[in-house]
Amino acid sequence: MNIIVFGATGNTGRRVLTQGVKMGHEMTAFVRNPEKLYEQQGEHLAQHVNVIVRDMMDPVSVYEALSKQDAAILAAGHTGQGEEFVRIVDNIVSQCERQSSFSGRVWVMGGAGLLDIPYTDLIGNDLPGFPPEYQNHNRNLERLRQTQLDWSAMCPGTMVDSIEHPAPVRLHVTTETLPVSIPETIKELSEAEIAGYLFSRLQELDVAYEDVANCMLNHIELAGPFTRKRVGFAYRSDIPVY
Repeated sequence: MNIIVFGATGNTGRRVLTQGVKMGHEMTAFVRNPEKLYEQQGEHLAQHVNVIVRDMMDPVSVYEALSKQDAAILAAGHTGQGEEFVRIVDNIVSQCERQSSFSGRVWVMGGAGLLDIPYTDLIGNDLPGFPPEYQNHNRNLERLRQTQLDWSAMCPGTMVDSIEHPAPVRLHVTTETLPVSIPETIKELSEAEIAGYLFSRLQELDVAYEDVANCMLNHIELAGPFTRKRVGFAYRSDIPVY
């Protein structure tokens, strides 16, 4: 498949690029700093990547880059950028909508705070104590829900370089809800108490960048099981491999 990665030199994007090449996809990196890309990927792997050096805030540049692409992975920006982060996502999604030769398959990075908390009508980002900048993920999700694109929102917890687990830990994937077991009694707690409970279990949501990248690439086809859904995952020992 032809896959374009926005934010291809970031922690997630560069791993998507590496894994995509290994899987045999035709990968395109949309970057501002090609030297950084070549330094990260090495000369051999970089030779297998199409590189577009443009500004992702420029609608024309993004529109042209999406031509004949089968999928786009948006790994650019972060919540701390505030309005700029929201504009980045809106611009790329808007050009995905406009570009008639783009298939319509889009992965957008979110966070575990976007996922539903079982037995409640809450998500983490709306709870007291969660950083207010996480609301930018909420805004990006609302933008996705307005489009007819075949989107998925990747919602991991804290991402780290690697995680070692004693067997038989497996990767547990969920749609819409947090991927860890939550007691039904949580519905009896106040919002502040729920926030405190979730903070006490944040480490359970740590995931490796490589697993995030592989999950998106393994579900890159149109009309897959994660179409128009939020996706979370965690490592658990009591549930078989998804």
